[in-house]
Amino acid sequence: MSRHLKLDDRLYDYIVDHSLRDHPVLAQLRKVTAGMKWGGMQIGPDQGQFMQLLVKLVGARNCIEVGVFTGYSSLAVALALPPGGKIVACDVSEEWTAIGREHWKKAGVEDRIDLRLGPATETLDALIAGGGAGKYDFAFIDADKPSYLAYYERCLKLLRAGGLIAIDNTLWSGDVAKPDKTDENTVAIRAVNDALHRDERIDVALLPVGDGVTLARKR
Repeated sequence: MSRHLKLDDRLYDYIVDHSLRDHPVLAQLRKVTAGMKWGGMQIGPDQGQFMQLLVKLVGARNCIEVGVFTGYSSLAVALALPPGGKIVACDVSEEWTAIGREHWKKAGVEDRIDLRLGPATETLDALIAGGGAGKYDFAFIDADKPSYLAYYERCLKLLRAGGLIAIDNTLWSGDVAKPDKTDENTVAIRAVNDALHRDERIDVALLPVGDGVTLARKR
């Protein structure tokens, strides 16, 4: 017997209405981003709050984000950090991240977000070369899918034991379970899911949150 619920709009609205404790700047940023051409790339408010809880549960102070877009997840994580906490946010778009910067400042957490513009693999390699291995508590990966495994390996090296990686879009609108779907993004996400399932360096859970979120705890 199936144990999962079918999440229609009414039930999703119920979840949001009965769990979301929204920060006004997060709400503003969601509204701004929703009106953009690529607004669908933004995570939902339920996922943002879930990530905030994860950050608090692992006692995170030093975080990494790969894929900033307009800065919603960066802002959510930054709001959950304690004083002195930092998030290194990696992206390539000055245009999109400028929207994030504006809202980070409005929320008063711009000093917690270290935006690095450039290829994320280069940024992560620089963190490793600078002695960052084992120094980070939490990482969120939500960028170009063919590079997911490269980002994962670098983030895993940067994480301390007991640190947590969250990877977005790992169900990819259900296409990962459809053998006839063989586009580059779907194939890449399947490869990530297969690799993490076998990876004995982590404890892993693949959850039907948003478009699928995989949690990997470094052993």
